[in-house]
Amino acid sequence: MALVGYIYFTTPETAVPSGLSLPLLAVLSAINPLLLLGVACLFGAYAAPRVGLQSYVIDRKGTGNGIWQRLRSDIGLAVGTGIIGGVLIVVLDAVMMPFVAQDLPQSVIGATRPTVLDVFAYVPVRFLYGGITEELMLRFGLMSGLVFVGWRITGRRADGPQPAVVWAAILIAAVLFGLGHLPALAQSVDLTPALIARTVLLNAVAGVLFGWLYWRRSLEAAMVAHASFHVPLVVLSLVQVALL
Repeated sequence: MALVGYIYFTTPETAVPSGLSLPLLAVLSAINPLLLLGVACLFGAYAAPRVGLQSYVIDRKGTGNGIWQRLRSDIGLAVGTGIIGGVLIVVLDAVMMPFVAQDLPQSVIGATRPTVLDVFAYVPVRFLYGGITEELMLRFGLMSGLVFVGWRITGRRADGPQPAVVWAAILIAAVLFGLGHLPALAQSVDLTPALIARTVLLNAVAGVLFGWLYWRRSLEAAMVAHASFHVPLVVLSLVQVALL
């Protein structure tokens, strides 16, 4: 819903393909993510409980324990991890900028300057699509599935998967999380090896943090961290708008 709303309110009529209306374009844009989300949730619902990866929403059905009572102890760590991760990405991006700066001018010339409205229009996508949908896809679906496969391959130990199996799943899901951001980037810039490496690395670092939280705490903690991760990025975007 956040993605549909963002596309509807920010896409100019001139960018709508012939034969489509803007509302239809916005709705169609959600079909692919929705299908991926459904598949990921099916994988996660099957795999996660079998390898000890925890979701308070799922556990509540079997135990009757309240979600908030259990999540409350994770909030501080999740928010702190997300915000520190966001700041870390901003710093790493600044460090890497000299290596990719030469690749940007050919793609950004003529781009319109963002406004405060543009920044806030994207906030629901950052917090909801990023914080919830991407965690369901990448951590609950993909990472859980990878841990389950690794656990089966390594002998289905009664005490659960080995840490090496979980770390491998965290890293693979994190790298795929980074690769998943390339199509959106390609719509606004010309991809080069340096830009691809930067995008994958920065997002993979965040993915490792979220994967670790999912493993050690819960899926919901990873969601809170992912949403909090975007707070420094929103603040930075507002500062950039003010300075332009």
